[in-house]
Amino acid sequence: MYSQGSSPVDKTALAKRFGKAAVHYDHYAKLQKEVGEHLLGLIPPIKYEVALDLGCGTGFFLQSLQPLSERLLALDLSLGMLQQARLRHALAEFMCADAESLPLTTGSVDLVFTSLAIQWCHSYPALLSELHRVLRPGGVLVFSTLCAGSLDELRRAWAQCDQHAHVNQFVAQQSLMTWCKAQGFTVSTWEIRKHSLQYPDLHALLMGLKGIGASQVLGSRPAGLGGRARLQQLALAYERQRNEDGWLPLSYEVCYGVLVR
Repeated sequence: MYSQGSSPVDKTALAKRFGKAAVHYDHYAKLQKEVGEHLLGLIPPIKYEVALDLGCGTGFFLQSLQPLSERLLALDLSLGMLQQARLRHALAEFMCADAESLPLTTGSVDLVFTSLAIQWCHSYPALLSELHRVLRPGGVLVFSTLCAGSLDELRRAWAQCDQHAHVNQFVAQQSLMTWCKAQGFTVSTWEIRKHSLQYPDLHALLMGLKGIGASQVLGSRPAGLGGRARLQQLALAYERQRNEDGWLPLSYEVCYGVLVR
């Protein structure tokens, strides 16, 4: 997940991890489905000649995007994800590629839809420049991404265990808006929404993160405590945040944007 001054994302490892998670991804992807469904509702209701689902994952939203376009492209960094997407929707044109280096000609796309994928890019400005390039004048970029404040419960619990970074830093939404405008986009819609998931215990929470392949922390991991001891300490720290309904919360600050080229 991008943050200024952070270590770069290892995209080879990222693709392998998401590929490994692909078979059971949909079982754990409650947040991804919830966010994506809201994002679909923000798409301007017109017919698009060429639409691109950027970071399509298992193709959960391809069926909804198909009626909006004459030609639907589906791109993901992970071959494993694309294999699952093909099983779900055979009509799209699938591409395994990096969002920051799109195999598309300049001005060839009318709509880019991307939900909870772009936080894995090296640089938001570079990504936005590339999306601006492939969109036609008047083309629309509809995106969701994680912002500062996401996973704060997990961050606070780890802070009681040691001083190492166990949770990625997420972009400040004002910085993201500045970069969008700097690349020449007009901001049509901008929303920040908090989404919260609840878990019975720490094991279920961590399995949920692992199940969607979202367990990478940028930079090196600390030596610190051994695996079991560290998790026991984390569990005790997280227990202090158990809510009155008896659940462990994990929240996400999601930025939704509709930009016009």
